[in-house]
Parts: sequence; structure tokens; C-alpha cells
Amino acid sequence: MRNLLVTTALAALLSGCAVSSHSTQKSTLGVPRSSADMLAVIDQPGPITFETVASCDWQVDRSGLINLKHPRAKEAGLTDGPEKIQVFFHVLRHPTHGTFIVDTGVEKALRDNPSKAAVRGLVASVMKLETMKFNEPLGDWLAKQEAPLQGVFLTHLHFDHIAGMADVPAGTAVYTGPGEASFREFQNVFVQGNSDRALQGKAPISEWSFEPDATGRFAGVLDIFGDGSVWALWVPGHTPGSTAYLVRTTKGPVLLTGDASHTRWGWEHDVEPGTFSSNIPKSADSFARLRQLAAEHPTLQVHLGHQL
Repeated sequence: MRNLLVTTALAALLSGCAVSSHSTQKSTLGVPRSSADMLAVIDQPGPITFETVASCDWQVDRSGLINLKHPRAKEAGLTDGPEKIQVFFHVLRHPTHGTFIVDTGVEKALRDNPSKAAVRGLVASVMKLETMKFNEPLGDWLAKQEAPLQGVFLTHLHFDHIAGMADVPAGTAVYTGPGEASFREFQNVFVQGNSDRALQGKAPISEWSFEPDATGRFAGVLDIFGDGSVWALWVPGHTPGSTAYLVRTTKGPVLLTGDASHTRWGWEHDVEPGTFSSNIPKSADSFARLRQLAAEHPTLQVHLGHQL
């Protein structure tokens, strides 16, 4: 019996735990559509006022950001080492629905009081957060806003996309892709506590209610406000619930890839992300679908996960 208990406990440890134990619910926001519906309006001017904020500068291992085993990466002579990146949040101002952000930058405490930040301890040390150069934590930006924040659209739940959640006002709606919070892997044994602290006191995570894309272009497509202004695209691979966002702004269409593509080099040389992705083949497929969309619509401004 003792051996059975030890074996069961070891199996549970190896299978890991969920990204977060924070409560989830099915989102009631968003209307499932086909990609054909999105393509019918993608090139038309939209109502959204848009800005990108580089919350901090950072550097991480290139092998996580770019698949260095890809033939083009090998041909280019890319090797592992520190790659300079930035941690962003994107601001969407809708004329009637209000202000939303995509991802969260970093919280003020990471700069002002790291020992009290949501991400701290061993995880902060391993991720070398001491190398961050802070530009505008989310809390600083929020303090300057006249209109309240209506919601947070997350591309996924990795630390560098929820690191500003602690600054988000309690009760603010939070959205992410299906199965994102419950995804199990070994590393979550160490990071779940940090994710839970970032989300502590926040609204339940609302998971986008995608349905299969009738055209097969993406895993799923949602018209978030029902007016064709902001679209959620299910692009699994980096994580199971990874979501890109297509925004029809007053200055033209904008694609927010999230970590379906981290770097400018990777995007321009058609090389998908590396070891930071949970499923590299599936990540490569979603990456290719986004690149095809951009190739078909030359006016589309592409904002990558961590580089301009």
C-alpha cells in the first residue's frame, strides 16, 4: 500500500498541476463567427483607438523564443543566449464599450517592492527579474486614466503576460482562451503560487466560448463585441488556450499575436517559437496561419509578443 501511495504521488508530481487554481467560468462575451465573417470587414476602418505600452525591457533565453532547431535558424547561425525583449500591454478604447487592455505588462511592486510582488522567490530568481528595466508598470498607467478599465483580454497565462494583474482593479472582467488555466505541466508545480497571487482578488477568469471555425482557417473565431471591431482568434500551441486578437482601429487593422510569435526575427524569417511553447508542432501550425493572414492583408500592422 505504501509503495502504491508513493507511486501515485510521484505520478501526480510528474504530471504537474494547473497553471492556476483561480476560478474559471464560460464567457458570455463574444459571438462565435467564421473567419470568413472577419475577412469580410478586416480591411475596413474600425472604431477602436489603439496604443501599445512597453511596460518594461527584459532579456530571456533565445532558445525559448525561437526554435533554434529550425533549418532557417541553423542556416542563420543563431545560437542560444540572452535576447532583448519587452513586456507589453495594449490599450483598446471602444467608443461605447469603454477601455480594455490586452495582456498586463508588469505590476508596480516588481519595481517598488519586489519581495511583495506576485512573482517572487525562486521563480523570480530563475527568470532573472532583476534584469528588468521598468518603463511604465500597469499601475502607473492606470493612475493617469480618467475612464475605468472595463476588462482584460489575455493572450495566455504565462507570467510575462499576467505580471501586471495585481494592479488591475478588483472585479474587472478577465478573459482568456479555453483550458488555459487548467492546463497541467510539471513546471506549474513551481509557478502556480505566483499565478494565483497575481490573480488573487480578481474576477473569475472567463474563458472564450470558441466554436470550430467553419472555414478551418483558425481553431475558433469570436466577434468580441458583436460589431466586428475586435476579434479573438484561437491559436493553440504555445499554450492550449493561446489567443491572438485582430483589432480594427481608426488607423487600420492590427494583429496582436501574443506568443504565437515572440520576436521580429522569427516572424520575418518564418520560424516559430522555441522551448517556451508547450507543443512546438501545433505552435508552428498556428504561427503559419497568422503569417498567412498577414500576407493576404498587407495593411495589417503586426504586433508580436515581445518585440516591436
